[in-house]
Amino acid sequence: MRASLLALLVAVILAGCQYFRGAPGSAVAELKPTRGHTATGQVTFLQIAERVRVQAFVTGLAPGSEHGVHVHEVGDCSAFDASSAKGHFNPYGKAHAHYTAPERHAGDLPPLKADGRGRAEFEAELDIISLTGGPGLIVGRAVVVHANADDFRTQPAGNSGARIACGVIRKTPD
Repeated sequence: MRASLLALLVAVILAGCQYFRGAPGSAVAELKPTRGHTATGQVTFLQIAERVRVQAFVTGLAPGSEHGVHVHEVGDCSAFDASSAKGHFNPYGKAHAHYTAPERHAGDLPPLKADGRGRAEFEAELDIISLTGGPGLIVGRAVVVHANADDFRTQPAGNSGARIACGVIRKTPD
């Protein structure tokens, strides 16, 4: 009895360590500023059943500003203006919309709202993106922070303006 209890305890501890080390279905995008901008940060992704928890933290924004954030088609931030990331990730052929709308781009994410020190963060759980496969797979794509707020209406990108930071979404090592 004592040996089986000890074996169970070891299994639970090891399972917990695996979760915190980067369980299957976790990824991160390290945001770097585009030319002439100062925004940097990190966006993390964690697959939880059929949803993905997205957490973003960005600094170097104008105090009190709001910025559109999107997953873009291509994981390439090499262009000075991040145009190499192409357009919004839209595998389902939907119109751009609010990130909670049932019909939207898979790349539509919550906005960043900077505080008085130019820092912003958000956390959301989204249902049409994936870290583990299928048409909504975002690993290898890019996250882009835009200069302006997303109006969630204007096609195809919410009138969110220039790209001020970009990072490629990469799987977290197991």
